[in-house]
Amino acid sequence: MAFPLENADLTDLHDRSEEIEDLLAGAGPDLVSALQAIQRRYGFLPRSVLRHLSRRNGIPLARVYGVATFYSSFFLAPRGKHVLRVCCGTACHVGGSTRILEALSDDLGIQPGETTEDFQFTLDTVGCVGCCSLAPVIAVGDESYGRLTRTSAVDVAAALRAAEDTDATP
Repeated sequence: MAFPLENADLTDLHDRSEEIEDLLAGAGPDLVSALQAIQRRYGFLPRSVLRHLSRRNGIPLARVYGVATFYSSFFLAPRGKHVLRVCCGTACHVGGSTRILEALSDDLGIQPGETTEDFQFTLDTVGCVGCCSLAPVIAVGDESYGRLTRTSAVDVAAALRAAEDTDATP
């Protein structure tokens, strides 16, 4: 999956027209399948590709956006490589998830629903991640981190940053 630096759009749509056409042809006529294919390729739903999909398939742009915004699994802006999902369910809330969220927000310099400028992190809240006995919890990809404090939550983000730095070293 790509992590483009464009602000919610692809500026080189003309150069990518064949790639996009192949992507849409492979997705078939179903709108949700097409949106899933687009997001799988780009990591979000670029405006220009949604306009292209609308014209190509004869679907009103308002309907394309209606479906894209109805489902919480679709994103209209680029997301970070690491999506930190802070559980705000009852057990986590009682256990201090608000403090965890504040610590991560302060550390990353973003609010919930936002992505860092380097596209490394997106901070989200979720109703429950299903690890109530480990409250408070954050989930990153398929990993869950529990019994967190403000410090240990920030340590999770630091470890992800350090792993990126290690991966980037030749």
